[in-house]
Amino acid sequence: MQCFVDAAEHTVAIVPVTRDGLEAWLDKAPAAQARWVRAHDFDGSAARHLIIPDDSGGVGTVLVAMTDPMSMFTLGDLPMALPKGTVCRLEGDFETAEATALALGWAMGSYNFGRYRKTEREMARLVPLATARMDRVVAIAESVHLGRDLINTPAEDMGPAELTGAVADVAAANGAELRIIEGDELLTENYPSVHAVGRASVRPPRLADLTWGKSDAPKVTLVGKGVCFDSGGLDLKPATGMKMMKKDMGGAASALALASMIMRLNLPVRLRLLIPAVENAVAGNAFRPLDVITTRKGLTIEIGNTDAEGRVILCDALAEGASEKPDMLIDLATLTGAARVALGPEIPVYLSNDDTMAVAIEESAKRVQEDVWRLPLWPGYRKLMDSDVADLSTTGSGRGAGAINAALFLEHFVSDDVSWAHFDIMGWNLNSRPGRPKGGEVMAVRGLLDMIEQRFGA
Repeated sequence: MQCFVDAAEHTVAIVPVTRDGLEAWLDKAPAAQARWVRAHDFDGSAARHLIIPDDSGGVGTVLVAMTDPMSMFTLGDLPMALPKGTVCRLEGDFETAEATALALGWAMGSYNFGRYRKTEREMARLVPLATARMDRVVAIAESVHLGRDLINTPAEDMGPAELTGAVADVAAANGAELRIIEGDELLTENYPSVHAVGRASVRPPRLADLTWGKSDAPKVTLVGKGVCFDSGGLDLKPATGMKMMKKDMGGAASALALASMIMRLNLPVRLRLLIPAVENAVAGNAFRPLDVITTRKGLTIEIGNTDAEGRVILCDALAEGASEKPDMLIDLATLTGAARVALGPEIPVYLSNDDTMAVAIEESAKRVQEDVWRLPLWPGYRKLMDSDVADLSTTGSGRGAGAINAALFLEHFVSDDVSWAHFDIMGWNLNSRPGRPKGGEVMAVRGLLDMIEQRFGA
């Protein structure tokens, strides 16, 4: 990755200091440096750094606040914040896990979406610590950058063909098998719900089906919601609600990023990735409110609102994914505004039918410093999904618990004996934070990677 360099003749020291250890550092520092730090009110507060100039007015030393426990995003602001061309080295002794986390935070902070605007901004580069697992850092960071690129790309250039094309590129790079089902083939191959949502667009719906790994390895199946643009369909969104809907394929981008990590790190699993890719458009052949669709599983669903299309395409993909009885089935989707109302944009919601799996997800998320929060698959709300004319309503009759009700709908398409987790994510950073720039964001995937590694081995 361009944000790293193996060696350089001149490097700038990055000195991490805790708030409690700052005074001890100042006591040992040259008097001029100590005066500079105190004059700029640097107190070691989290997410702060301070450039101390050298005698020629250039960058001499960079103080960076380090929290206790250490945040992997300690260095996340620096690639873009330091003067262009700066080459840095990190001072201190760090064990492998810490050094790897810090390098990953640096790499995640080096992201810039430059497809449409050329910039001469040259990011700072880092000489990694010898103890860091740089192969792991690069595999994870480049997968995250890929997912961010896909989400940030406008729908004009990121339709179903381009999204499944990105899956094809990842498959080719990792020796995976791939099948893409397109347009009316979805009907002959029995993916009627995917076809129904995508048929109104001039860009035909598609389903990407990727497999990788040894056939006798534990099966991990990922499903990602790939709505490349969501107008709301005939239940048309207002302009304010439609504006950001290029990110409605954030679940697919996140699932693809996770799949890329699994393959690049050569985890001992049989991976399957299913991405239904559609554009929810308005035309004379668009699916309508109160239409009834017979799904891949054979259950009939009544369309409560055409703007709740994500669960409609997911139900076919989940039914197919569950049919193989995988050891683990995970879907990721930008599914409901209710999840964002409940927990805001930064904390993905997850629901699971397996308490053991749910606990493992939470433990792994904490280990890699990712935020997730479990909601219950509350059985008392299942009756709200009843329909008078079909097996299920897609939206149900209740006004509250929208994220839970959406998951309860999806649960009907997953066998009881399959360990399943559903993630309802934002897919977007509303504001920049260290290592997480404003714009498209893959979410929950680092924790899921850790969870898969913990269960099946790295």
